[in-house]
Amino acid sequence: MGFRVPSIIRKSSFSASRVISKVVDVPKGYLAVYVGKQKRFVIPISYLNQPSFQDLLSQAEEEFGYDHSMGGLTIPCTEDVFQHITSRLNGI
Repeated sequence: MGFRVPSIIRKSSFSASRVISKVVDVPKGYLAVYVGKQKRFVIPISYLNQPSFQDLLSQAEEEFGYDHSMGGLTIPCTEDVFQHITSRLNGI
């Protein structure tokens, strides 16, 4: 005797697996952030202690508060500015 799974359950479990796959591709010790037109970057959590990155976090808090539409941290700057700041942090 077989079981029928309603289509609503199948759709929701498919969506859940997509969310889980996004979480899995961020290695331990890293954080995913969204920058510019919602481009996703994966950065080391050590950046969170750096004053230049803390400035970006303060800007994010002022602009978005704690409500991020992408479900992750959104940094309110251009991709060029973000890449410039993170390239300097890579040299530390």
